[in-house]
Amino acid sequence: MENGLHKRYGLPTAMAMVVGIVVGSGVFFKAEKVLNCTGGDLKLGILAWIIGGIIMISCAYSFAVMAARYEKVNGIVDYAEATLGSGYSYTLGWILTMVYYPNLTAVLAWVSARYTCVLFGVEDITGGICMVIACFFLVCSYALNAMSPVLAGKFQVAATVIKLIPLLLMAVAGTVFGLKTGMTSYNFNNIVTEVPAGAALFTAVVATAFAYDGWIVATSINSEIKDSKKNLPRALVGGTFIIMTVYILYYVGLAGAVTNEKMMAGGEAGARIAFETIFSSVGGTLVFVFVIISCLGTLNGVMLACTRGLYSLSARKKGPRPEMFGEISPTTNMPTNSAIFGVLLAAFWLLYFYGANLTTPWFGFFSFDSSELPIVAIYAMYIPIFLKMMTFKDLPVFKRVVAPCIAVCGCIFMVVAACFSHRGAVIAFLIVLSVITIIGMSFFKERTVK
Repeated sequence: MENGLHKRYGLPTAMAMVVGIVVGSGVFFKAEKVLNCTGGDLKLGILAWIIGGIIMISCAYSFAVMAARYEKVNGIVDYAEATLGSGYSYTLGWILTMVYYPNLTAVLAWVSARYTCVLFGVEDITGGICMVIACFFLVCSYALNAMSPVLAGKFQVAATVIKLIPLLLMAVAGTVFGLKTGMTSYNFNNIVTEVPAGAALFTAVVATAFAYDGWIVATSINSEIKDSKKNLPRALVGGTFIIMTVYILYYVGLAGAVTNEKMMAGGEAGARIAFETIFSSVGGTLVFVFVIISCLGTLNGVMLACTRGLYSLSARKKGPRPEMFGEISPTTNMPTNSAIFGVLLAAFWLLYFYGANLTTPWFGFFSFDSSELPIVAIYAMYIPIFLKMMTFKDLPVFKRVVAPCIAVCGCIFMVVAACFSHRGAVIAFLIVLSVITIIGMSFFKERTVK
């Protein structure tokens, strides 16, 4: 089947896609959680960010090797097909489409709305008003990607630049301020609450998984990147390294702004408290606007992949109604039916996320953290791909053995950490995931792609 999507994105957009999708809501959303997980132990928190970053970079590097070999419709699904066959690639593609992409999109819409509520002083920042704003952001992001993908790409580049502003400002100004006032030294040498180091580290690393996740989404536009066999690997490796560096510097910068006790007690408004401490009330508010824009940029990038989910399966003549979901609009050069299905699925998972996180969850035993567990599930599905890479005799030793081994160890660590951190919720999630996978397999048929 001939791919009908145009090659419209160059290296700057691909790099912005990697950095822009990952950097944003997660580092603001999870920095406070990492502090709470570690009891305010700054050194342990930094170690968690480093471990999470190494896992991300090692996986990205291994997929960069794959990107230099294969170029089709959806990078990660292509790599699974090349290494483990059509059955495994279809299963991975189905889970990405039905669980991973829409969950990330839903959570990012909610986080963007939550910070908007904080900005405008809404008292209940997780209630009905937040949900209305989240739905609005979801629709706007869908419209931008479905109606004008080129404009969506330009917004991604602009949002990436904007979202780095608050991070770099806090990294530099917060560190200088902290060294001058002694705040940084105080936070490094004082632990708020004593917690078991092992348990704290596991929980914190899983928390960083959401902040670091999203880079793999860039492979969903593999066939739309100009000279993707060169540009996608550059974007993956260069982008992920930039991300880890910026995150750690930002985390240290926060330690120079306010005490860990105050940051932990601030909850959702913790980031704003830190910015206002350094840049005054007006300056802090302005920078916080940049934070919201960065969240929306992340949402935009993930929505791009969400709208292409069923299309990537249909391009292989697999999944439900491939002739319908594989259709591309001659006007927008976008898979319209796939895009509509994607945004409706994201809306469903947004409702689930809201209900699962209430004081009395709607779904009882089946209420789980959909911001973290789907990510860890995908890490688990990377493992067989990396193991298969080790059999590629034409690759040099580092690319064939060393890099995949590091990636496998990282993925295993993430899975173990998730089981330790979420405990019974992992079983609930696996049951739901199994049902969704069984439904997906009912649509799987071996066909020849022409």
